[in-house]
Order: sequence, then C-alpha cells, then structure tokens
Amino acid sequence: MKKVLIVEDEPSIATLLQYNLEQAGYAVIVAHDGKTALRMTNEEQPDLLVLDLMLPGMDGMDVCKTLRQEKIHTPILMLTAKTDEFDKILGLELGADDYLTKPFSPREVVARVKAILRRSELVKGAQPQGQDAPFVIGQLMIYPERIEAKMAGQPIDLTPKEFELLLYLARHSGKVLNREQLLDAVWNYEYTGDSRIVDVHISHLREKIEPDTKQPMYIKTIRGFGYKMEQVKS
Repeated sequence: MKKVLIVEDEPSIATLLQYNLEQAGYAVIVAHDGKTALRMTNEEQPDLLVLDLMLPGMDGMDVCKTLRQEKIHTPILMLTAKTDEFDKILGLELGADDYLTKPFSPREVVARVKAILRRSELVKGAQPQGQDAPFVIGQLMIYPERIEAKMAGQPIDLTPKEFELLLYLARHSGKVLNREQLLDAVWNYEYTGDSRIVDVHISHLREKIEPDTKQPMYIKTIRGFGYKMEQVKS
C-alpha cells in the first residue's frame, strides 16, 4: 500500500483529502505545518506528498526547497489557493512534480496522485537494454533500471520527474517532440493547455547536463514545434 503524506493546515480540507485518498486505497498520514512535514517525511518515508503552499511558519515552498536540498526526491503534488502564475512556476522550479489550484475536486487530487505514482513505478520498472546497459549520448549516460544518470562520469542529481523526462527524450533521441506529447508521456494526463510545466523541467535538465545553457548541445528547442534530444557523439 502506497503511503501519502498530506500537509494541510485547514482541518476540513485535510480530512476531505484523507478520506478520498484512503477510499482510493492509500495509507494516509497528515501534518498541519511545514516543520512537522519535514520530520514526518524523514521518519515515515511516504511515497508522495500532497503539500499545501500556505502553511503556518514554514510554508510549502520552503518545505519543497528543503527536501530537495537534502536530496529527498519524494514526489510532491503542490496545492495552492493562489492564481498567480509566478507561484505555480516557482513551485515547479523548487522541485514540485505537479500542482493544483484551489478550489479543486477531491477526485482530481486522487487522479493526480495516481498518475504521479504510476509514472514513478513505470520508471522504476523500466526494462533495461540488457544488464541495465545505459543510453549513451555524448558524455551523458542514463541507466533506466538504476534510475541514475551521469555526465562525464559524474552523477547527476535529478528529481523523479526530471529523470522520467530525460529518459523519454533519450529513448526518442533525434525526434522532435512537442509539448503535448511530452505531457501525455511523462505526466500521463491532460494539462488543459498549460504546457509551461514542460518548459520548466526542460530548463532544469539543461542546467544539470548542458555545458552552456544558452547554447544547449543535448536538448535543443525546435522553435514552433517542441524539443529534441540531439544524437551527440561520444
């Protein structure tokens, strides 16, 4: 049974989310503030966090940032009552995997949780090319079975979603992939036209694998179409 940590300071919302996620078959634990969430993440090791942005004391942004700085890559679904696009994008830049804006349907939360965990399991269960033979693109090496990537022999610190995106691009190297294809393949559900989440994650990957982010060698932007992983020679 997958374990979900709900981090929400409004008891009525926390109870509603807990009920719906338990009905969907998840084990659910609840924290009502940021510091408790950090402690419970370390102690309980949940499979996913449903993290409210507005929390007393330490807010959701700080929780997300702290977890990622500590190399804890547990998937995070961020909840926010704000409509400001800056907050959504900032949450993604800090390492959240997905976000929902309040008010939301409990069914939508459950659907997003299922999608994130399903994609995570698919990556973990990815079939290797024989003894986890890596994809080799230039100095980039991606090991599907180990869920690891290296650049010039050095490990790359990737979130689960960043790894999924990088692996998908590598598996389709040389092909131009539009944002809708990447949303469907990596996030596995409709994003109602909001493709900026792809751009944010591509930007993250470039910062971690490109020698020069202003002139990327590996992940090229094909203006008006999408992105392409170049077949860089070793």
